[in-house]
Amino acid sequence: MKRLVLFSTVAFLIVAGFMPVLVMLIKSITVDNHINFIHYQSLLSSTRQWVLLKQSLTLAALTTLVATAVGMPAGILLGKSDLPFRRLFTFLFTIPLLLPPYITAVSWHDLAGREGLLKSFFGLNAQAASLWLFGLPGCVIVLSTTFMPIVMLLTITYIKTLNPHLEEAAKLVTPWSVVLRKITVPMILPGIFLASLLVFILTLGEFSVPMFFRYDVFAVESFSQFSAFYNYSAGTASAIPLALITLVFLVVEKIFFDKKIYQLRPSPGHSLTIGLGYYRWPFFALISLLWLLTIGLPVVALVFKSASLSSCWQAITVSFDSLIRSVLYAALGSSILVILGYFTGYLIHTKALSIWQTVDSVTIFLLVLPGTVIGIGLAGMWNRPETNFIYTSAAIIILGYVAQYTALTSRITVATLMQIPPSMEEAAQAAGAKWLKRQTAIIAPLARRGLITGWLTGYIFCLKDTGITMMVYPPGHDTLPVRTLTLMANGPAEITAALCVIMIFATLIPFSALGYMLKK
Repeated sequence: MKRLVLFSTVAFLIVAGFMPVLVMLIKSITVDNHINFIHYQSLLSSTRQWVLLKQSLTLAALTTLVATAVGMPAGILLGKSDLPFRRLFTFLFTIPLLLPPYITAVSWHDLAGREGLLKSFFGLNAQAASLWLFGLPGCVIVLSTTFMPIVMLLTITYIKTLNPHLEEAAKLVTPWSVVLRKITVPMILPGIFLASLLVFILTLGEFSVPMFFRYDVFAVESFSQFSAFYNYSAGTASAIPLALITLVFLVVEKIFFDKKIYQLRPSPGHSLTIGLGYYRWPFFALISLLWLLTIGLPVVALVFKSASLSSCWQAITVSFDSLIRSVLYAALGSSILVILGYFTGYLIHTKALSIWQTVDSVTIFLLVLPGTVIGIGLAGMWNRPETNFIYTSAAIIILGYVAQYTALTSRITVATLMQIPPSMEEAAQAAGAKWLKRQTAIIAPLARRGLITGWLTGYIFCLKDTGITMMVYPPGHDTLPVRTLTLMANGPAEITAALCVIMIFATLIPFSALGYMLKK
């Protein structure tokens, strides 16, 4: 039974995630069922494609640089010092990561656009700011704000893995500034590189923000060719470079950083706290100003734009059905994710099958793979007469959720199972309990806190998903993020702002529940 369940889990993950990408790759090198590299010849010979590659890499590199430069110091300050309200700041800085990135773009537009808050409320000439916002600078600001929490949260996490005795010994002879520079930062550097790598890959696959700010990159080209022009071949040719770059970076991470990151384990004692002394309130003012300028003011501008009752009512009217679908699809998707994530995490944790490392790598690859690439793969695999009943139903959206987000629930399961003594299952096995009985009666109940956390995490990510859903949703199955993104192009700015505010509240409610669970 054990091997049957685990092999069935692996098979489902292959069908949901790996096979669509494989089908997309095969279709990109075939014409009329014969091998033909004409799509790649066109790709390599096109000047536009090289421009897109340059602009994609430039955006990803600048975003990674800014997010790391801000996120690492913020993580050290919030995770290791006695800064007032540091937990509150951690929550506030994490909010953009939980939202579809285009919401942050809309909020910045409502702040610094031609008719934004800076002009309407303060009477400032926003012409120059608006021109500067549309293009590379605006994309870097929004995406670095969105993905900076990844660096910040991983910095906080890895700081807690350090052996406090090393810092204590160094603290006897040198001040904290030197301890951080010589001991703390070098020891967590592999984790920082991992965080920066994630930011780079996620930025590379983001299409909604560059599309909003009219900055052409591969992700936008792939989305446009597939969704706007219905050109599967061109869309696939633009998606393959994203998949290849993602694969290359994951291989680099596996070779150079995987073992070093794996060695970072919870420390045997409490992490040392940096006493800021007289600098507590200046640092408090600095971190408050950073949040206000990057997140606070744009959100205020968004709320101000949507403040009229008529705009809110119209937004609710046009989005109510999409909101209900979003909640239902996210709930169903997260329920399937937590089941698959449990068995996948159990497989990885116990190394029950010899392919456990491959399974782990594939789920991580699918997590960081651009949603547009997975969406194109799903369309290529399921858009055929014999499987049309799946492609024209909500099942195609749920398959996309499973493909991309299983790594989240599986990693949470692994972390949870590490805290359960193996003797619990061994004792039940010695008493004659079958494997499935041991899982349902002993291991799963002991891991229920991690399972609930995994469900809420999966729910949040399914709720905010835009890339996959936008590529594959059938008529009448659009979700709230898709409805909002669609109305951004031709709907009134006030309605768009109100829809974004609704999405913020829809996301913060489950996130608050997740925060409550983690405190218990």
